[in-house]
Amino acid sequence: MEPTTLAVALGAVIGLVMALTGAGGGVMAIPLLVLGLHLPVQQAAPVGLVAVGLAAVLGAALGLRQGIVRYRAAALIGTAGMLMAPLGVFLAQRLPNRPLLGAFALVLIYTAWRMLRRSKLSIPLAAAALCRVSSTDQRLTWTLPCARALTGTGLIAGLLSGLLGVGGGFVIVPALTRYTDLDIRSIQLTSLAVIALVSLSGVSAAAMHGPLRWDVALPFACGAVLALLAGQQIAKMLNAKSLQQAFAWFSLLVALLMLARAMGWVAN
Repeated sequence: MEPTTLAVALGAVIGLVMALTGAGGGVMAIPLLVLGLHLPVQQAAPVGLVAVGLAAVLGAALGLRQGIVRYRAAALIGTAGMLMAPLGVFLAQRLPNRPLLGAFALVLIYTAWRMLRRSKLSIPLAAAALCRVSSTDQRLTWTLPCARALTGTGLIAGLLSGLLGVGGGFVIVPALTRYTDLDIRSIQLTSLAVIALVSLSGVSAAAMHGPLRWDVALPFACGAVLALLAGQQIAKMLNAKSLQQAFAWFSLLVALLMLARAMGWVAN
């Protein structure tokens, strides 16, 4: 397949995953770019962030129009993430490719395990949530433990965003599910708002360290944006738990391929 067409097709996979889960787009972008387009992790990371960031901006904008994005929570998590993303980029530019591939595969395995575990468990009781929605004005009630938990979530997501080129949704969605009593659709779209902010910081930092592969990033991003628009409609008709399980098993398969490449068992 011609490289530009392949980039659009691979980007479409990312946009569809983001639309259906609110996470996972960044996690899948790096394996697809490395295995499909043969980019090193250092080049694949900012390319993935461009696509994930643009798709997340679109998804968050649609959520804001519907009034279900928790913008104050997104701003807190996103600000913390933006502060940490440049550090992740700094570390990524100074680490060799194979250890990064191995680290990414381990992150992907952990993500898949968490998704499989969560798909078999019930959502935590609202009474146990640190950040609860007020019954009077339907806004999150802010407390120090709530702010601390969401800030920590942003710091972790930002570091991984810069280091591995992920948007951080695989950290943000489980954290919002654990720490808040928001419904799943609000969690997914709030996650996209955070990803948009964190990706902006990561792309800016990466651009300062070297040129971006815009010949790959633009078609990859176009595919992601178009697929996210289509996926928003598809998501309303599909079972969330079945999608979560299928994505988790697919993630495990990709992680094994990444580990094989990191160990030198699969040629570049």
